[in-house]
Amino acid sequence: MESFKELFKGDLKRYKKGEVRGFTYKFLFYFRKASTCDNKILSLYYRYRYRKVCEKHGIEISRRTSIKKGLYLGHPYNITINENAKLGKNINIHKGVTIGMENRGMRYGAPIIKDRVWIGINSTIVGKVTIGEDVLIAPNSYVNCDVPNHSIVIGNPCKIIKKENATKSYINNIV
Repeated sequence: MESFKELFKGDLKRYKKGEVRGFTYKFLFYFRKASTCDNKILSLYYRYRYRKVCEKHGIEISRRTSIKKGLYLGHPYNITINENAKLGKNINIHKGVTIGMENRGMRYGAPIIKDRVWIGINSTIVGKVTIGEDVLIAPNSYVNCDVPNHSIVIGNPCKIIKKENATKSYINNIV
């Protein structure tokens, strides 16, 4: 497991100089601290602060959710991510995104999202699906199927369009 310092620095590196401030900085700091702290007393403090920051802005992301370094939150409000979801490096998540678990059927489980994925405003990803590397999920898309590498996903039901460098100029400052 990576240390707090590696994860937090990786997250901050994704933002332009002066861009990360206020809520986003607090969220990233307390999320990474609550996720990595081994000291029981300090862990309680960081979990409490993290919960307060999340409540204020409608964020539902468990500290147990596996998110690698390079998390970028553009418009960090009303985001829900199931604690069983696994997110790779250099993920961009925007306002209103839901990454949820399917509780029955053939897609029972939570999504696995690989590296360099851009998830647009109000998009939903549900079930045991795998989102490949270099994928752009357009705003307001509903994804409940596997998405191959180098693709763009649009609409409901999702339509997959193959495209090399799908996230070029969407995902910047890669760690």
